[in-house]
Amino acid sequence: MNISRSSLKYSRVVLKLSGESLTKVNNFSNIDSNALFFLSKEIKQIIDLNVELSIVIGAGNLFRGSQLQKIGINRVAADHIGMLSTIINGLVIHNSLSKMNIKTSLMSAIPVNGICEIYDWNKAINLLSNKTVVIFSAGIGNPFFTTDSAACLRAIEIKADIVLKGTKVDGVYTSDPKKNINSVLYSKLSYQEVLEKELKIMDLSAFTLARDYNIPIRVFNINNSGALKRIVQGFNEGTLIN
Repeated sequence: MNISRSSLKYSRVVLKLSGESLTKVNNFSNIDSNALFFLSKEIKQIIDLNVELSIVIGAGNLFRGSQLQKIGINRVAADHIGMLSTIINGLVIHNSLSKMNIKTSLMSAIPVNGICEIYDWNKAINLLSNKTVVIFSAGIGNPFFTTDSAACLRAIEIKADIVLKGTKVDGVYTSDPKKNINSVLYSKLSYQEVLEKELKIMDLSAFTLARDYNIPIRVFNINNSGALKRIVQGFNEGTLIN
């Protein structure tokens, strides 16, 4: 049952997902049906709460620019391949959400006629206001910029309340928790603390955008069941940067 948006901590959000969120943990398949179904169910939970949701998806499950460069592909071409790959992932999520009867629109920063719409910030806001999930693909449409930058830029353009960065760890730690069992999870950080501690939340361009336009970022584990729902309802999940 839909509830009033006034009862939510965040009513319009940008969900930033890595391409790996579509894969099974410790599995090298490009797209895993179980992972996709789990993600779609998590998304449906917050749609049922009347949250206005947009999604920015990466493409690390398909291609990584750094790997392409290692085999001799030019950086610009590698980034173009990455942008096209985010459209593929966007189509996958679009199809999965549509099967759950969730109204969804796929937009691309580069024109791909017959497959998805070209990005239009004004139309995106109208769609969100009409309870349609909007998936932003192809990054910002230019090489040398990550999908993290796209997430922060789109958040500014559509006047989102927050960027939710879904990862495979529970938030931001004092050090890599996979390498140091004594790592401590931060509950909250300021933009300045992230810069001073040189914590790798996002690339610097993306993080600077968020800081300059005062867009909060919450880093959390997308694989924790119910995490998305708890966050939009105001529970302290993961790490908040503001």
